[in-house]
Amino acid sequence: MTAPRPFPLPLGLAAAVAAGVAVPAQGRINGALGARLGDGVAAALTSFGTGLVVLAFLAAVLPAGRAGVRGIGPAVRSREIPWWYLGAGLCGALFVVAQAVTVGVLGIAVFTIAAVTGQTMSGLLVDRVGFAQGRQRPLTGMRVFATVLTLASVAYAVAPKFGAAQDLATLTALVVLPFAAGFAQSFQSAMNGASAVAYSSLLAATLMNFVSGIVGLTVAWAVKVAVAGPGGPLPADFPGDWWYYTGGPLGVVFIAVATVLVRRLGVLLTGLGMIAGQLLGSLALDAFAPAPGTVVALPTVVGTVATLVAMVLATLPWNRRMIRSR
Repeated sequence: MTAPRPFPLPLGLAAAVAAGVAVPAQGRINGALGARLGDGVAAALTSFGTGLVVLAFLAAVLPAGRAGVRGIGPAVRSREIPWWYLGAGLCGALFVVAQAVTVGVLGIAVFTIAAVTGQTMSGLLVDRVGFAQGRQRPLTGMRVFATVLTLASVAYAVAPKFGAAQDLATLTALVVLPFAAGFAQSFQSAMNGASAVAYSSLLAATLMNFVSGIVGLTVAWAVKVAVAGPGGPLPADFPGDWWYYTGGPLGVVFIAVATVLVRRLGVLLTGLGMIAGQLLGSLALDAFAPAPGTVVALPTVVGTVATLVAMVLATLPWNRRMIRSR
């Protein structure tokens, strides 16, 4: 694999934060669609489907997209990447299924903490072993401190949203799923980054991510229908407002930016930047387009600012030798 081109760190972090802002917006849109359809998994499948349509159109009309798609087979046959990297989108499918299954029981606060904990822990691991990145990134004390600060900041930011009457046993059992979904995100980003290099095409890597993701969601939806039956009838005004179907394109932006950045910033820094963006996006939504009953609390603001500080600290390359030299 060829080494990625140099990328200015401040620009990369700004891009990660901007992409992270798309996540709560996508969640709000998919949640509204799920409420309209009466089926959260069907809403997730619809979101992935609209994203896939956008990517398939771009891949068909852009010469670089067509070339990238043609490069998928040779890259796998030559073992430039393992064949199972084609299934990276299953990690994204796991995340949206976890949202659909657990948010209603756990609440968005517990879900966020569990998912972010898994994502930051796996970010450290993926960078340390160099999974799918072509090089290892050192596990410095500053990175560990920034990770701990991020987890504490997110917990503090979402503290006002905790419900008072949670069944502890149910919460403990269900929290494993969003933790696993968050843990898988770092591996998804790393695999997508390696695939983009192997195909010489960001578009082809993102397209394959959505293909495998929609396969996984189709299976999940089929299992749900077999176990619990289909959801209620479609609303009379289906398909409804156009913005219900913008969640997929937002997911395209999020995954594409992560795919580019993990090869340049590493999985941990990319993840921390996107977590900061998620909190900023959530704060903006609560302030300017609040859901019923939503208020902006001081811990949310303080936790968001502390997360941004943690992201900056994680970029510092200091180690003991450098500190002594100073």
